[in-house]
Amino acid sequence: MTQPLEQIVRRKLSDEVFDRLERMITSGELQPGDEMPSERVLMERFGVGRPAIREAMQSLANKGLVSISHGERAKVLRLTAKSIFRQVDLTAKIMLSQSSDSLEYLKSARIFFERGMAREAAQRATATDIADLRSIIERQRMSLGRAEEFIDADMEFHTRIAQISGNPIYVAVSEAMLAWLKEYHTEMLIWTGKEKFTLAEHDEIVDRLAANDVDGSETALLKHLERSRALYAK
Repeated sequence: MTQPLEQIVRRKLSDEVFDRLERMITSGELQPGDEMPSERVLMERFGVGRPAIREAMQSLANKGLVSISHGERAKVLRLTAKSIFRQVDLTAKIMLSQSSDSLEYLKSARIFFERGMAREAAQRATATDIADLRSIIERQRMSLGRAEEFIDADMEFHTRIAQISGNPIYVAVSEAMLAWLKEYHTEMLIWTGKEKFTLAEHDEIVDRLAANDVDGSETALLKHLERSRALYAK
């Protein structure tokens, strides 16, 4: 029986250079904040031309591994959960714009995630955490009638709950999902006076967190998000 052909695809020089540069970063040879070697040094080290170096460097920048400024050497960036999610911001928003199902999946994922955050926060919240949340609600109350400020405070409230976990990945996930959802937040929130329901529900969530009521915190947050999920529409 004849074996199927297994074609070998020749890789571009810039791909090979990218792999070498990436290894220099992941191995620790280059640390966050370090300048990348000059184009001339890299050309001599790898035996390639300037176009391959520049293309590889741009690929590193596109992946958030280095920053490129005109007239300066590229610098290695410090990766964080937040910076990683920022790399997929545009892709996520395009995905959501192309499919109403994706938006529904994101709303469901947010509810699943925030229920867990509420339970975690109810067990860990300090007096400072509770005071911060009440301060955010007050600022939100003062911004009634100003849609953009009100929604920004709403997002800050939910991200602050995630911060109580002490886990920066949870915070980055919260910020990312809220930023993606904000693209589809309708003005219904302001048109119909539903903002007063939001404030009352936020108060109830904080009361449950302050009482270290794990189940009550989850229930209060679930009630809030199930009601407000209709405010996000294509």
